[in-house]
Amino acid sequence: MPDDEGCDVTVVGAGAAGLACAADLTAAGLSVRLLEADGAVGGRMRTDRVAGFTVDRGFQVFNTSYPQVKRRLDLRALRLRPFTPGVLVHTGDGLLRFTDPTRRPRESRDLLPGRLASGRDLLALTAMTARDVLAPAGRLRAGPDGTTLTALADAGVSPELVERFFRPFLSGVFLEDELETSARFFHFVWRSMLRGTLCLPADGIGAVPAQLASRLPAGVLRTGSPVAALTPRGVALDGGSETRSPRVVVATGQRAAAGLLPGLAIPRGRTVTTLYHAAARPPLAEPVLVVDSRRRFLNSCVLTAVHPHYSPDGRALVSTSVLGVPDAREVTAAVGALGEVYGADTGAWELVHQVTVHDALPAMPGPHPLSQTTRVAPGRYVCGDHRATGSLQGALASGTRAAREVLADLRAEAAR
Repeated sequence: MPDDEGCDVTVVGAGAAGLACAADLTAAGLSVRLLEADGAVGGRMRTDRVAGFTVDRGFQVFNTSYPQVKRRLDLRALRLRPFTPGVLVHTGDGLLRFTDPTRRPRESRDLLPGRLASGRDLLALTAMTARDVLAPAGRLRAGPDGTTLTALADAGVSPELVERFFRPFLSGVFLEDELETSARFFHFVWRSMLRGTLCLPADGIGAVPAQLASRLPAGVLRTGSPVAALTPRGVALDGGSETRSPRVVVATGQRAAAGLLPGLAIPRGRTVTTLYHAAARPPLAEPVLVVDSRRRFLNSCVLTAVHPHYSPDGRALVSTSVLGVPDAREVTAAVGALGEVYGADTGAWELVHQVTVHDALPAMPGPHPLSQTTRVAPGRYVCGDHRATGSLQGALASGTRAAREVLADLRAEAAR
């Protein structure tokens, strides 16, 4: 890239936020360079092929109810494969099904009083669910914020149901097991799960950013272009060249953003490790998420029950996630717990891949703002889920906000 090449805006990072920002800026008629250090787009939303298996970089799901998803993506082209609505919870009574009775009434017998929850808990849960699903989004945004734990207590959910279902389930959603995540965000997550369908694209989660990138004008995206620093004229690349632009949007992960923008306050990150095992026979034929009330792992599912083509040889592919970075002993313990939960012999399972994702989600302890300005200095902006909420919706919305604020500042400059 020659030193004298210039553009209106440089966007650093081609994850979901950067792709959304670049799309909106180019649609507004600006010249944009979207620079990605890696060889492909997506950031944490990447899919790899390992020994022929399709494996995402950490277990991920795609929620069809997100407003930004509906606005930006062709869902049919993603060839989405749905999970069964609900969750299987391993308890002392075996696997019990927590599901939405309005979708699968014949499969909701475990929601009869006295099985998974008491009658009082079911009434409290019904009231909370109706409020979250039916209330205008603006009312949820304006609601008081605390922690998820206090939100459940305020809704009348008993500590017993919290420990039996909510803590093990939400630990895998928020990547923390103290339920300290923002109550307001919890209500939005609960709403989105009940209003949408959880799926995976047939080609893995990486198909989502790939589709976003395919819609950019030719010449905007440049992969394999790591940025070393921001300069008074634009950005300097690792190779020594420079892209000149009066405005720069940093759309990287939070740590990289702090490196490019010294003094930027960033949240703590949540780390997760996902194990991918191949099994001769599927331990469960249903495409459903499984959680453990003893919290020996975050969640597990048989990915080949979601889509058989994730495996190259007919074996089942089982995904299991655990908090942090487990050592060999902890991995062995998790695999042993899977044997108990699935009622299967896991001794012959082959570990085909293990991936740790640092800063997989930003920490969002309540109270937590659902969105923050992207402006950090004149001509300098930052976006990503760490500036909004830890979700695809949050990343896309933050990128949208960055583009909106860039355009607003341009209009203000032109009016002076």
